[in-house]
Amino acid sequence: MHGVPRGGSVVVGSSAVGTAPEGAPGFAELWAAALACTGYAGVDQATLAERLRAPAADLLAAVRAERFDPEPVERVGAALVGLRLAAARSLAATVRLVGERLLGPDADEAARGRLPAVQGALAAGFTDAAQEKIFRDQEVIRRAALDARRGAEAKLLASEARFRAMFTQTAVGICISDAAGTVVEVNAALADMLGYRVSQLRGIPVSELRHPDEPPEMFAPLEQMRAGTRENYRAERLMRRSDGSPLRIDLSVSLVRDEVGGPLFLVGMVEDVTERHQLQQRLRHQANHDPLTGLANRALFHDRLVAAFATGGEHRVGLCYLDLDGFKVINDSLGHDIGDELLVAVAARLDREVSGPHRLVARMGGDEFVVLVEGSDAEGMRALADHILRALGEPVRIGGHRLAVSASIGLVERAVRESTPAEAMRDADVTLYWAKAEGKARWVAYDPDRNAREVARFTLSARMPAAVESEEFYVDYQPIVRLSDGVLTGVEALVRWAHPEFGRLGPDRFIGLAEETGLIVPLGRWVLRQAVDQSRRWHDRYGDRAPMISVNLAARQTEEPDLVADVSTIIGAAGLPPSSIQLELTESAIMGTTGGPLRTLRELADLGIRIAIDDFGTGYSNLAYLRHLPVHAIKLAGSFMEGVGSLHPDAHSDETIVSTLVALSHALGHEVIAEGVEDSSQADRLREIGCDSAQGWLFAKAGPPEDVERLLDEQLFTAAVRQRR
Repeated sequence: MHGVPRGGSVVVGSSAVGTAPEGAPGFAELWAAALACTGYAGVDQATLAERLRAPAADLLAAVRAERFDPEPVERVGAALVGLRLAAARSLAATVRLVGERLLGPDADEAARGRLPAVQGALAAGFTDAAQEKIFRDQEVIRRAALDARRGAEAKLLASEARFRAMFTQTAVGICISDAAGTVVEVNAALADMLGYRVSQLRGIPVSELRHPDEPPEMFAPLEQMRAGTRENYRAERLMRRSDGSPLRIDLSVSLVRDEVGGPLFLVGMVEDVTERHQLQQRLRHQANHDPLTGLANRALFHDRLVAAFATGGEHRVGLCYLDLDGFKVINDSLGHDIGDELLVAVAARLDREVSGPHRLVARMGGDEFVVLVEGSDAEGMRALADHILRALGEPVRIGGHRLAVSASIGLVERAVRESTPAEAMRDADVTLYWAKAEGKARWVAYDPDRNAREVARFTLSARMPAAVESEEFYVDYQPIVRLSDGVLTGVEALVRWAHPEFGRLGPDRFIGLAEETGLIVPLGRWVLRQAVDQSRRWHDRYGDRAPMISVNLAARQTEEPDLVADVSTIIGAAGLPPSSIQLELTESAIMGTTGGPLRTLRELADLGIRIAIDDFGTGYSNLAYLRHLPVHAIKLAGSFMEGVGSLHPDAHSDETIVSTLVALSHALGHEVIAEGVEDSSQADRLREIGCDSAQGWLFAKAGPPEDVERLLDEQLFTAAVRQRR
């Protein structure tokens, strides 16, 4: 029951004041003045202000709370009914004052954002309590009417007096009609609402007071009451004023029966709720529309999206999820006022160009907008996205600036039976990210195959930290062979991932993710430690014949301040000569190395560690810069091997490039290693060109340490046989 406060400090009509937050007394004075203008006459204005201090404090507390609780505000609204106010006008004045004056100019945006919720709860509490009061008044009238008919003469006179007093003095409109639907009596309050004199209403059919816009089915309940099959009825209805304008009312009707139980009278209680209805409409609009642009907000969009998917079957839904490109730059350079004006202009343009039947344009927040299309098709959605891009491409003039606007759009179109609202929004967001990544000012349609790949990447990225700790990674080794005599002189350590779900994964599946997430640093440290430990075992077994181990180093690792110390510690703990370890960086990474990373490479080289450039020839080669780098070896990219030693159309150019790179590298004092050698003709031609070493499937695929040991053992055996000869 809202009519009786339950706890809190809402005690309107008593001397209790409560503890008011700063600002509550001043608001209470304004509130009292506003109520006095609506016709309140119970107490003087100063007394009323004193009684309103506690409710004002509750309103301030509610709007400032981190989490809004409607119940204390509803109690404030309920308590106002006890002040015998002119209901609709007092409520409207209170709600208007709360919106305009409850918070000062320095209030934070979060508190201002809660104002509509406070206004709504206040109206709800007031409405519920007012309706309960109507029910109580109606029951008193009904009992008085029954007493007037059934009681003794003395009781009859008393009851009639009470009834007449209630009938004439209440602010609620009252109409008594007979079973035939003719007005028997009305009070002055109802006559005033309708713009008639009381005498004009007596004897007319009730049907003449109905508004023509009401649907016919609204008449049925009253017909049932006149037939005696229904006891009471309550609904919000439309009546017709004397000038033909509509009057929105809250109508409560009760049936009074005669001595034998037949329908005798219908007693109707009428409250003018026009202003309250308009207020509710405004609050509903505020709750469902963005205050800056006037477009539908996230809440209304979500409701429409859910309703669209609820249709089921083959019904189709499309989404254009768009985000303005470079909007932050406009905010940061020109100010948020210009940014807000730009958002308003963009919203108006979208509303003008896109809105229509079965379409909804909404602002999701910030510079994000979405267009919902019901009954869509794929071709139509693509055309719509193109139209939006063209519409937004026209420059906007704001505050003396001519601003060019573009947007990235994620496009989703599907049958509702194939998806859910949440999945559609998730996929639209994903495609928006794709559009941004591909260069902006474009739209990208949802692709389930691409999304599956993206999900797999995310799954790998999410599991990678645990995989490093649980040692799901392992290292394979690919031999590096000296071309002059075929002796295995080194190996390249290549990390692999034994994924529990996806199986064996090569570095192309996860190294990029590791670099993006920063996990390349701990993973690279782990690979280096594994390689150094293996090198230690091979040195113990083969001595000076143990192969040099080459380990890949990501550019991100060279930026780590502890890299040199980590490498030195790992090699030192194994008791290895630093020259037994070679660190590889890609050409693009090493050519862009300056400042701290370059010093890091020099410090590593000063320790005696070999430095190699991987995939040389595929990046922006700069031999003039290369001669200043601490590089020991050049690894030619495998893409050049296709034309070496073959009849391929590109053979001559490939051989020319390889010959030139080998000659220049040797001139700089660098060893040259060819990657991706797959047949003997390539190896023979590389040997003729003067390439020092090679690796590839011709010699061996990457495999476990045991495969390398078999090759080393075979070489030792062959060398021993030759010595015996």
